[in-house]
Amino acid sequence: MTSEAVVSAQGVCRRFGSKEVLRGVDLAVPRGSVVGLLGKNAAGKSTLIKCLLGLLRIDDGTIRVFNEEPWWLSAESKSRLGYVPQEVSLYGWMRVRQVVQYTAAFYPRWNAALAEKLVRQWELPPNDRVGPLSPGQLQKLAIVLALGHEPELLVLDEPVGTLDPVARRDFLRTILDIAQSETRTILFSTHITSDLERVADRVAILRDGRIVFHDELDVLKESVKRIRITAARDLPASFAVRGALRVEVSGRSALVAVADAGNGLIDELLATWNATVDVEDLSLEEIFLEMHHAG
Repeated sequence: MTSEAVVSAQGVCRRFGSKEVLRGVDLAVPRGSVVGLLGKNAAGKSTLIKCLLGLLRIDDGTIRVFNEEPWWLSAESKSRLGYVPQEVSLYGWMRVRQVVQYTAAFYPRWNAALAEKLVRQWELPPNDRVGPLSPGQLQKLAIVLALGHEPELLVLDEPVGTLDPVARRDFLRTILDIAQSETRTILFSTHITSDLERVADRVAILRDGRIVFHDELDVLKESVKRIRITAARDLPASFAVRGALRVEVSGRSALVAVADAGNGLIDELLATWNATVDVEDLSLEEIFLEMHHAG
């Protein structure tokens, strides 16, 4: 994988009236990566994605997609993009197969075999009209339409929100298959950390309108730890730990979540407090909760 950024954002701000949703977002999505955009509901993930794709104008900052401004994205660059919005809106009067054929007509490099395979695999009724489809079926169809031209950049906004567990598993398996290509880049927003852990190699965490972490998933897991400290004497109420996200003290014991468990921190605690120190690995969900607790 090269370090070339397919998508880059610097100092991006977006306001809705007096409400500032994005407050100086910096983000670079390397070519060939699978980046999970993680944040609470209403954190601004959809707003950021729409800004990155040129669906919303930004108030400040710069964005580049394929080295172009997204608001003025060329037809050639648009043909290299696939996008599934959180709320899917398709032609309700068309039949499923007609929507697929209609979409295919816009793409010279449409992979009809792949689209047909996914329609069968996800049990979409080709002769049914789109209007009466369930939300989960609609989302599956939107994903088929986004994948059919095998885009270089696939952007997914809460792609599994309405899918049942079996459909989610099938979808994630498809994403993993797509991610095998070093030239294909995937950016997807989610609040389901278990899904992100299965498919992403990088994580970007959006909080309070800013990206507070963006790096490889393994780097995040190696950095954020929970530490249990048992000292020889009662710990003071002012007990503090460098880089702490959260501190709970009870007598001689303390439970601390830290953003960086390296840089000699453990040795420092042992020496300063004559304590026993146990370090716990955390799941991505636990890390996410600790980082938001700190905010």
